[in-house]
Amino acid sequence: MTGRVYVATTLDGLRDHVAAGSVPASAERVVVGEEDEELEYDALMTAAGLSAAAQPEGARRVVVVGEPSGDPEGDLPWREVVAVHADDRGGAGPDDDLAWYATQEVGALLG
Repeated sequence: MTGRVYVATTLDGLRDHVAAGSVPASAERVVVGEEDEELEYDALMTAAGLSAAAQPEGARRVVVVGEPSGDPEGDLPWREVVAVHADDRGGAGPDDDLAWYATQEVGALLG
């Protein structure tokens, strides 16, 4: 494993990634090269901030978490996505934690 990637996106972007079967290399991401809970949390919150900055105020922050088998800066196949984090409906403040969704729950998140 090369570490984890935390990719900032939106609900519409997440829908596009699921339909394409991958997250493109062009998507803004934070890479964590080692397994460390604090570093991973910081990366998640940094990606959440990037998600918020790319949307209108009050929109739900969305972060795709992957464990790439190859280049962490390259395309991320959907099979290497391990979870999605998003604000609960109605959005949240910049310091609020995001809810965790397993990949099989993404359909419900998008619904």
